[in-house]
Amino acid sequence: MSKVSILGLQLPTDPRWVNLAEISLEEVLTDHAFCEQKAATSCISLIQRYPDKSMLVEELAPIVTEEWGHFRQVLAEMKKRGYTLGKQRKDVYVNALMLHQNKGGDPASVLLDRLLIFALIEARSCERFRLLSEGLEDDYLREFYRKFMISEAGHYRLFIDLANEYLPEERVKTRWAEWLKIEAEIITGLEVRGDRMH
Repeated sequence: MSKVSILGLQLPTDPRWVNLAEISLEEVLTDHAFCEQKAATSCISLIQRYPDKSMLVEELAPIVTEEWGHFRQVLAEMKKRGYTLGKQRKDVYVNALMLHQNKGGDPASVLLDRLLIFALIEARSCERFRLLSEGLEDDYLREFYRKFMISEAGHYRLFIDLANEYLPEERVKTRWAEWLKIEAEIITGLEVRGDRMH
């Protein structure tokens, strides 16, 4: 069974992406850095919005520190290579996911969609990190991304576990299946570019 199917993603990344990313290392590292920064701030936002949900707060607090640490790791790697952090780009992938989230429904539906969107982002990031860890020619970067892959897989699982903690498991399963289909459609419609993580 492939790692993609283990994560549940319906559509694997186009294999051309790794080669394109290798050609655009400075750009993809810049985008990776901002992805880690946004992951940290997203966890902070969840904690601020749901301070009454003790498990969520306790589980996400250390993730904030971890994601910010990842941001610093990527910055250090960029500095080592003589790269500078470029401008943050518009995240077409994440913005497309957000268009499908339940914003005006009952609070439980809003929470569920937030958690599952974050799970999807982590799952897709994990898949991309795996491809980089296997496909890059740079030995150091292959190991660099292997470690990120392991971390993101754990984060993906955490968001699913949090959804199951606060909502009925069958409801989570049904909505997750819907989100996987949505995500595959989004990936299908995106141009294959090597200057970004998603």
